[in-house]
Amino acid sequence: MFQPGDHILCTDDLYGGSVRAFERAEMKRGLKFSYVDTSDRELTEKEIRDNTKALYIETPSNPTMKVTDLSKMKELADRYRLLLIVDNTFLTPYFQNPIAHGADIVIHSGTKFLGGHNDTLAGFLSTSREELVPEIRYFYKTIGSSLSPFDSFLVLRGIKTLSVRLEKQQKNAHGIARWLKEQKKVEKVYYVGLSDHPGYDVNLSQSRGFGSMVSFCTDTAETARNVLERIKLITYAESLGGVESLLTYPMLQTHEDVPLEIRDKLGITDRFLRLSVGIENVEDLIADLDQALS
Repeated sequence: MFQPGDHILCTDDLYGGSVRAFERAEMKRGLKFSYVDTSDRELTEKEIRDNTKALYIETPSNPTMKVTDLSKMKELADRYRLLLIVDNTFLTPYFQNPIAHGADIVIHSGTKFLGGHNDTLAGFLSTSREELVPEIRYFYKTIGSSLSPFDSFLVLRGIKTLSVRLEKQQKNAHGIARWLKEQKKVEKVYYVGLSDHPGYDVNLSQSRGFGSMVSFCTDTAETARNVLERIKLITYAESLGGVESLLTYPMLQTHEDVPLEIRDKLGITDRFLRLSVGIENVEDLIADLDQALS
């Protein structure tokens, strides 16, 4: 849908895989990308260029859980005639519906919560713009970027339990986030469901929940590494959104391709960990984190 020379303005705290795709693949096709804190409307507007064609938003963002006001981004998109594209992987359609807030295109990593069992790779793109439908359909029919029947079956199976999984995962995440805030070796907790989160009210205004992604910063790099080595019930692995709890080291895994200066600015350091909370017993999960932090 874009031509060489077109510019896309993105959330600065964007999933590392998206940055990798943009910087390693799409820039070779002549597209241009820049990154800004989209939770700041005025700052975002200043970064819009004459050749800007779209805003690419992730809310909450991965992994520092920044929240962007979708209605404000819609105002900018309309004013400058831009497409508003929203990655809704973290909250899914169960908790958040960006199209209802003006998004033109919504993207999901179906590998994550929609599939829910870490056993298939999938991606989904939805649009509210009728004129984009033929383009999208032509693209996937021509290039083949569509799911096989069996992968479709796996995702449909996962969606059947989406609501019960997300409710349980969110409840667990809320309990873990509150517990982490009380730990001496944890300096900062990033969870949208905590009332002191800077984006709490905005998220509440445009969604029905907070999800189950929790990030936290330990006191030292040694503590972070110890946690990764000592966890037993929780698994040290990439991905997210499955029934199993997974702990990730973004600096080395999901965000390795993000330039060091940007990672440091965002706080994605060697002390930063991201936890995808599963459906296990929350007391067991806290006990595992407790022994790993001790």
